[in-house]
Amino acid sequence: MSRQLRVAVVGAGPAGIYAADILTKADLPSPFDAVTIDLIERDPTPFGLIRYGVAPDHPRIKEIVKALKRVLSNPDIRFFGNVHYGDDLKLDDLQRFYDAVIFATGARNDRDLDIEGIDLKGSFGAADFVAWYDGHPDVDRDWAFEPDAKQVAVLGVGNVGLDIARILAKTSDELLDTEIPDNVADGLRRNATTDVHVFARRGPAQVKFTPMELRELNHSPNIDVVVHPEGFELDEGSMDAIRASKSVKLVVDVLQNYLAKEPTGAAHRIHIHFCQNPVEVLGDDGRVVGLRTEVTELDGTGNARGTSELVDWPVQAVYRAVGYYSDNLAGLPFDLAGGVVPNDGGRVIDIDGSALPGAYVTGWIKRGPVGLIGHTKSDAAQTVEMLLEDLDPSSGSGNKAPEQPERDAVDAYFEGRGLEITTWEGWERLDAHELELGESHDHARERVKVVPRDEMVRIARS
Repeated sequence: MSRQLRVAVVGAGPAGIYAADILTKADLPSPFDAVTIDLIERDPTPFGLIRYGVAPDHPRIKEIVKALKRVLSNPDIRFFGNVHYGDDLKLDDLQRFYDAVIFATGARNDRDLDIEGIDLKGSFGAADFVAWYDGHPDVDRDWAFEPDAKQVAVLGVGNVGLDIARILAKTSDELLDTEIPDNVADGLRRNATTDVHVFARRGPAQVKFTPMELRELNHSPNIDVVVHPEGFELDEGSMDAIRASKSVKLVVDVLQNYLAKEPTGAAHRIHIHFCQNPVEVLGDDGRVVGLRTEVTELDGTGNARGTSELVDWPVQAVYRAVGYYSDNLAGLPFDLAGGVVPNDGGRVIDIDGSALPGAYVTGWIKRGPVGLIGHTKSDAAQTVEMLLEDLDPSSGSGNKAPEQPERDAVDAYFEGRGLEITTWEGWERLDAHELELGESHDHARERVKVVPRDEMVRIARS
């Protein structure tokens, strides 16, 4: 007898939505004749990283939301927001209702940087700052800008590091046509930064940001980009990387253009320093007063080695952008070093080395916080392929049919727990509300984000 395949996807960011979309288009094995999917998200809103991890002055990247909206409008996909996996429900609960569970919870936390002084006042993590300027409901609404912090260090040369450098260097007025909440605009007016120093441990061919991200640094008339010649090295390993990758070549070309360009005398500067490895955050009376780096040199392979030469930089704040780190999910094994759930192509691998029946991962919780948003599509496709293979009774996967596969059984569970869930229809109400706020704002914006969680939930459930 045929029946519906029931799948839960925990996490409604791009990785989870792509997985749901791929599943709805897949050829299902017998006895399944259709699939219905429930996206379960801790935030009251969908889109994850797109809403709360992309800088507000990146409207082109946010265009991805249009494609994700089309996926979520599919009646075979339901959205349940404001549900916290681990608190409101656990793996055992999900397995009562679903044939399989895909975890796509991403990475929300800052990876640690184990150097002396990293916990001083004025030392911040990228994830916290990004969540603040993107209006995430679960972070403090006031950012602790030091009134005398004119020189600021950013540690890390990925796209997030450049986003932070750009937001710190821009004026608040330049961001008024974006979707930043009013409290963020007010906070940025207190930002005294004039010079942002971005530090790379290796050379220009080893940075991780994209050409587009790098070019955008120069789009503001209030910012000069200053690439310092010290450490601007291209060894044989760097040349190999340039020959092998068009993207790397474009990045190095843009950096060389910045290197040759004369400053315009703009009020703010973003400095890019190569072959400088941060070794200590310097402090006085518990506050950041500087950064100490060790000069490095490339070893011929594109890797760097220390020279024992130390340099002290007089900065008053430090932002570390050395990578994100995922949450340890209840009921699943976790690799503390990698910050991921152990898996084989998406199948969750238990501590005894066997596959955990019915449990899968995709996105950053699967492979770590690497790659661009578009890379999650192929990642999700691999995970879905594994899931479908395991549905074959001859696979020996150990997957079991759910006790309560009816769609309304999940609704009854949420109601019984007294959860104030938000739905796709609720998101459409909130979306319309934010767009209306943007239209009526003193400075015309596409939208103005609602920040407090209880207000988002109230509007979505009204």
